[in-house]
Amino acid sequence: MSQASNRLEKRDQLISTAFSLFYRYGIHAVGINQVIDAAGVAKRTLYHHFESKEALIAATLAYRDQQFRTWLEARIEQAPPGEGALLAVFDALNDWFNERDEAIMPFHGCFFINTCAEYTDPQNVHHKQCQAHKRLVGEMLLRHAYQVNAERADELSQELVFLKEGAIVQAHVMAAPQAALVAKGMAKRLLQSYAT
Repeated sequence: MSQASNRLEKRDQLISTAFSLFYRYGIHAVGINQVIDAAGVAKRTLYHHFESKEALIAATLAYRDQQFRTWLEARIEQAPPGEGALLAVFDALNDWFNERDEAIMPFHGCFFINTCAEYTDPQNVHHKQCQAHKRLVGEMLLRHAYQVNAERADELSQELVFLKEGAIVQAHVMAAPQAALVAKGMAKRLLQSYAT
C-alpha cells in the first residue's frame, strides 16, 4: 500500500469512526480523544487530516450526505419513475427505521436534524451543511414529482418532504418504527389528489 493511499485510508477511518460516534451519542458529547481511541490512530494523525474538531464535523456531515443520498437514490431507482419512485422513498425509510438495510444502518434519527439541534444558529457552517443536504434530498423528490404533476411539482414535492421528515422524527422521538408506513399511506392519498 502506498503512503498516499494509507493516509487516505486513515482519513476515511477517522471520518467513519467520528460519524458513528457523533450519530450515536451527539457531536458535543463526543471528544476528540474518544474519536482517536475508537479509530486507533495517533492524535498527530487526526490533526494531520483535520485542523480542528469543527473540520472533522464538516467532513462527517459531507460523508453522511453522500452516503444517505446514494442509498436513497439507489432505492428510488429500483421503482418505476414518478409515483412509484416517490412511494419507494417511504419503503426505504421503513427499512432504515427497522434496521433492515445494512447500507444505512443503524437508525438513531436523522444525523442532520440531530446536528441542527446542536448547532441552532442557521448561519452556522454545520447548520448550513444540513440545510444543503435537505435541499438536495428535496430536489430528488422534485424530479419525480414532475412526472406526477408538472404544474404543481414544487407543491407536491414539498408536501412529500414534510411527510418524509415527519416520519423520521416520529420514528426516532416516539420510537415508532411503523412511521414510514403511516406516512406512505398519507403519500398515496396525496399523490391521488395530484393525479386528478
